[in-house]
Amino acid sequence: LLLFTISFSGETRYNKDKILQGQGVDEPLSATGFRQAEAAGLFLSNVKFTHVFSSDLLRAKQTTAAILEKNRFCKDLEIKYDARLRERKYGVAEGRPLTDLKAMAKDAGEQCPAFTPSGGETLDEVRERARDFFEFLCQLAVELEQKEHGKPGAPGRSSGTSGEQFVFPWTNHCSEAEPSSEGSGSSTVLDANILVVSHGAYMRNWIGYFVSDLNCTLPANLTKSQLSSVSPNTGISHFIIKLENGNLLKPQITCVCLNQDSHL
Repeated sequence: LLLFTISFSGETRYNKDKILQGQGVDEPLSATGFRQAEAAGLFLSNVKFTHVFSSDLLRAKQTTAAILEKNRFCKDLEIKYDARLRERKYGVAEGRPLTDLKAMAKDAGEQCPAFTPSGGETLDEVRERARDFFEFLCQLAVELEQKEHGKPGAPGRSSGTSGEQFVFPWTNHCSEAEPSSEGSGSSTVLDANILVVSHGAYMRNWIGYFVSDLNCTLPANLTKSQLSSVSPNTGISHFIIKLENGNLLKPQITCVCLNQDSHL
């Protein structure tokens, strides 16, 4: 069992001006972006993460650092930077207004976001990156479970009885992260509590992969437009992943919340 929290990076001046950044424009956070990141950090301050991963683009790095700075438990936790978490590459459209991308798509007889500008990534290529990284996370959780099998109370693992460490501020679903009273196995122990900081278009594709390929269970009140929309800056999504008997091929995914922004 692993808990999986995703945050979108904070605002940059290019976000505000509706200019595409993609991978080629590596803008720092704006003053607003830093305030958003600090607010997200305060929101998650009572959550004890076991692992933190971030895109290696500057705006994501700065967001991740600001989130951890506010955390009660893991200010010094190592941040792993991974290129697989980068924003979608928009090729010749990077550094140009979003309206230019829409005009390119129209000229090509296509629509955004399916349109791929010259030198950019297709949606399938972005989804492949997301799939590869998610499978890496699942493998990590399984290896942790195998390594610590038979060692209750080992560092980095929890039975879920530590209270606030696993009580997320927006939900009462924390019981799903607690040990089951029935039987034993990977579902009885929290193997990893992972924070991932990435980007809007990338995460929209990743969540699409969860839903269409892995049959992710969604909140009952989630609308179709909410599912397909890009997260607001520092929007937070939370997932519970169960790998029964270490089965990497059939993860059971429950979305607790999507693009939550009450901290802003």
